Amino acid sequence: VQLQASGGGLVQAGGSLRLSCAASGWNFNSYALGWFRQAPGKEREFVAAISWSDSTYYADSVKGRFTISRDNAKNTVYLQMNSLKPEDTATYYCAAGSPYRYSNWHQYHYFGQGTLVTVSS
Repeated sequence: VQLQASGGGLVQAGGSLRLSCAASGWNFNSYALGWFRQAPGKEREFVAAISWSDSTYYADSVKGRFTISRDNAKNTVYLQMNSLKPEDTATYYCAAGSPYRYSNWHQYHYFGQGTLVTVSS
């Protein structure tokens, strides 16, 4: 069971990135998928989640700028990030599980290794 995140990088403020998280060794169709981020010196925070039935949830700080989606045929979840701001700089982690509360990192079962996003001003 593995989650592999990719797509991070350096981008200027106002730019866009698309993160991907691919699952291997298992089928995540019945799981909720989430993205979390952690900036240096700060706690990990919720970014977005998508349920097994494609309901989506976003942190207020990214609502209207980020879009989470999933492709079950490819076993991949995406995070499209537009209008990026310097405060979006963080390591982004994907997660899969069956949480009662989508924003709670601890309620997910599987985690990716993280991909770094740096937004320059």
